[in-house]
Amino acid sequence: MHLKAPEHQVAGHIAKDGKPGPLVDDKGRFFKPLQGDSRGEIEVKFYESFSSNTEVPDHIRRYFPVYHGTQAVEGSDGAAMIVLENLLAKYSKPSVMDVKMGSRTWYPEASEEYIQKCLRKDARSTTVSSGFRISGFEVYDHKELSFWKPDRKLLNGINVDGVRLALRKFVSSNTLSDTSSKPDSAFASSVYGGSKGVLTQLLELKTWFENQTFYHFNSCSILIIYENESIHDDGARAQVKLVDFAHVHDGNGVIDHNFLGGLCSFINFVRDILQSSDVSTEN
Repeated sequence: MHLKAPEHQVAGHIAKDGKPGPLVDDKGRFFKPLQGDSRGEIEVKFYESFSSNTEVPDHIRRYFPVYHGTQAVEGSDGAAMIVLENLLAKYSKPSVMDVKMGSRTWYPEASEEYIQKCLRKDARSTTVSSGFRISGFEVYDHKELSFWKPDRKLLNGINVDGVRLALRKFVSSNTLSDTSSKPDSAFASSVYGGSKGVLTQLLELKTWFENQTFYHFNSCSILIIYENESIHDDGARAQVKLVDFAHVHDGNGVIDHNFLGGLCSFINFVRDILQSSDVSTEN
C-alpha cells in the first residue's frame, strides 16, 4: 500500500514534532490519525453510530465521508488511523475551503482550560460574530496555472469583510496573489449557484439540521470542493461535505442550534455573493 501526504490539505492537523499527519493512498482512501485525550475515540464512536443509524436519510449521508473503519498503518509508527473516503480522489485541480461551524467551538463537558483556549481563538475570528470562520482554503489560479493558498494565521484574524473577500476569491479566475486586484467571482454561479451548487446543498443540510436531534456537531467543519479542470465544459462538480467529528456529542433529543445558527449565517453569506455576482454579470 503506497501512502503519501495529501496535496491539498487546507486545515487540520499535519505531521509535526514526530506526530503522524493524515495520509492518502491510490485507492481513494484517506487515513486520519486518531487524536489523543479521547478525541479519537469520540470520532470513531460517531462514525460507527452514524454509519449504522437507519434514521439518517440517504440524501444526507452523501454529505459525510464514507467510513471504512480503523487500521494500524506502517510508516506511522504503527499508529491507529481512521480510514475514510478521500474526498478529493476524483478531482485533478480541486479548489478547497474549510469552514469551521458554530459560534461556540467548545463542548459543554470540556475542561475550563480548553474552553478558555477556544474562547480566545473564537474571539479573534468571525466565529462569535458570524457563527463560523474560514479555517483555510486553496484555489486554482487560472492566470498563473498554479494553486494559491493564503496564510492560515492571517485567515484566523479576518473580519466579516475579509470573509466576503475570501468567498469571492474562492470562485475567481483572476490572479489571486495580487492583493490590489478585485476578485472577478467568475465561477460564482457555477460553484455556488444552480440545482447542484453549494447553496442548494447547504439548504438541503439546513432542512435536516432543523429537525435532527441525534448529534451535536461541536467544532465540526464544512468542506467545499470544486473542480477547475473542466469547469468551462462539464461544470464545477461542487461538493459540500461535513468533516472533523472529534467533538461530536449525543443530541439527546435537542436540536443543534449552535451548528444550525452558523449554517444559516454561512448560507446568507454565500447567497449574498451569488446575488451580487448575478447583478455584476447583468451590468
